[in-house]
Amino acid sequence: MAKKSSIEKNKRRMKLVKQFAGRRERLKAIANNETLSMEERFEARLKLAELPRNSAAGRVRNRCEVTGRPRAVYRKMKMSRIAVRDLGSRGLVPGLVKSSW
Repeated sequence: MAKKSSIEKNKRRMKLVKQFAGRRERLKAIANNETLSMEERFEARLKLAELPRNSAAGRVRNRCEVTGRPRAVYRKMKMSRIAVRDLGSRGLVPGLVKSSW
């Protein structure tokens, strides 16, 4: 189980990303639009830099929904390999059959 503080920090980041997504997208569109003047684009970059760092989508970490483990997380199931194996062995993941020979 991961530290509660790490899990909560990641949840706060996800909330900020959702909150600032529209504003960040508009500013990026202005900053990358080459038809606008250099001053307007630079001003958009400055405003983009003023946004909270944790509102950037790249700072959100994929974590296991079951354990909070940050590594080896399957995107489709949102679980780590360990949790998938454990739940699969108990027969709790539909369609997953643990092979044995």
